[in-house]
Amino acid sequence: MDSIYWLVALIILLLIEIFTLGLASIWFAGGAVISFIISLFSDNIILEILAFIVVSFVLLYFTRPIAVKYFNGKRVKTNYESLEGSTGKVLETIDNFNGTGVVQVNGLEWTARAYEDSAVIKEGKKVLIKKVSGVKLIVEEESEGV
Repeated sequence: MDSIYWLVALIILLLIEIFTLGLASIWFAGGAVISFIISLFSDNIILEILAFIVVSFVLLYFTRPIAVKYFNGKRVKTNYESLEGSTGKVLETIDNFNGTGVVQVNGLEWTARAYEDSAVIKEGKKVLIKKVSGVKLIVEEESEGV
């Protein structure tokens, strides 16, 4: 009878994986397969649960980094992700204290804040985008030598 439960668990875990495509439950599906096989030959629920836990976490620990590397390695950064590390031009002086600042990047205007709160970056300066926070760019003035 335990076999049916493990088979149902396997199907549910595979359905979750199919719908999410996030490599979230496939590791546990592997544990469910092993537990299902064990349940066919043994009636020891403790052994089945222990096998499920051990196999799931071994798969998760050893194979997930490899899978993530190969599945997400060629992912192209889009939208705001592609802005980090690029440069822009200050159109309106960036002053965190006064809440002002606009930067132009790739022909688009973005609200901007200085990476360091005390920094004031004047209009016309070139800035490096450190990160994107919501709809604001967090920038720092690019040094002259770069």
